[in-house]
Amino acid sequence: MEWMVAITGLPTDILILVLLAIAGAFAGFVDSIVGGGGLISVPAMLLTNVPPSVALGSNKLSSIFGAGSAAITFLRNGMVDFNLVRKLLPFTFIGSILGTIAVVSMPPLYVKPLIIVLLVAVTLFVVFKKDWGEVNRTSQVLGKALYICMGFAFCIGVYDGFIGPGTGTFLIMGFIFTGFDFLHASANAKILNFTSNLASLLVFLFLGHVNILYGLAAGAGQILGAYVGSHLAIAKGSSLVRGVFLTVTTVMLFKLVIDYISTL
Repeated sequence: MEWMVAITGLPTDILILVLLAIAGAFAGFVDSIVGGGGLISVPAMLLTNVPPSVALGSNKLSSIFGAGSAAITFLRNGMVDFNLVRKLLPFTFIGSILGTIAVVSMPPLYVKPLIIVLLVAVTLFVVFKKDWGEVNRTSQVLGKALYICMGFAFCIGVYDGFIGPGTGTFLIMGFIFTGFDFLHASANAKILNFTSNLASLLVFLFLGHVNILYGLAAGAGQILGAYVGSHLAIAKGSSLVRGVFLTVTTVMLFKLVIDYISTL
């Protein structure tokens, strides 16, 4: 950080806020399309040398701006199946609260092997089944399928509160398995992602694990990135979302594997 201060001539505090805003913009762009923005924003927040729990809490504050901005764009363009999503919101909200409470008392190390296996399976599936997620094949989700979606929404909420990065990506997977194409799955996922971020943030705020200034700085960047990313996704359609999806899941997979190996 000292060498950057010397080059830019900016005070350390201002430089940190600028860098968080830039990282937030990249995170918001990626996250609005396919999720996984936390792979950018969480490490950036950790570089400020705040405690890990504060980094996670501050990231949740910034993430609600990005997710909210993208969600509004998708809603205005009629891309969200709100009749389905509104039934899933309470499950995601409660799950995220429980996951956030858990993360302050136990390490997420034990969950990572399962996530790695799941990412490998889904990435290979998308690569070899090229028509998956290209066409919207669902009209209504009812009966047993709805209950499965509720359980999935709850589990992903727990995951978001407990670990976080990649939540939007896993939500998209779930909606595609239900029959949505990549674009509509991304739109639906963003509503639930906003809900899980909000629930988690409330817990972090209650526990005093949020740096408001850092969160708002990154949040300002998230708004810009999410606006550009969501509009680009709508303009380019499912083919763009599919490409970004594969890229993000591959990067996420490598990062999780490296992190897991380093802790053994």
